[in-house]
Amino acid sequence: EQVKDLDQTQTDFMYDANANSIGALIMHLVSTESYYKTATLQGRDWTKEERKKFGVAGVINEKVKNILKGKPISFYLELWDEVRKKTLRELKTKDDDWFASNIDEGINNHYVWYHVMEHSANHMGQILTIKNRLPK
Repeated sequence: EQVKDLDQTQTDFMYDANANSIGALIMHLVSTESYYKTATLQGRDWTKEERKKFGVAGVINEKVKNILKGKPISFYLELWDEVRKKTLRELKTKDDDWFASNIDEGINNHYVWYHVMEHSANHMGQILTIKNRLPK
């Protein structure tokens, strides 16, 4: 909602050489949520097609920043909406026992999904900071 009306320059804006763009950060959130949705809710790895579509920004580096330049804000928001709808639909099928079940030593599904939401909140704060620093 906060970024849906950004133009291309605003979507790609980086306030310094070490910063990320709003588009890259949203794509990073898409990548993260899609990865954990697939791994925990579906119990599998990404397909080759999913990795190509969603995995580009698992880590944001210079190569990724360059790949993601020039895409409209709607590109990122539509992907995020696609992933979020599937996440919510699939989470509704899980019960408390599933959330409490261990994935690895000391890590359960509750921890993973808490991390995904905490991760999203952190980057949403970054996105709003960048938005507030957009040139007037």
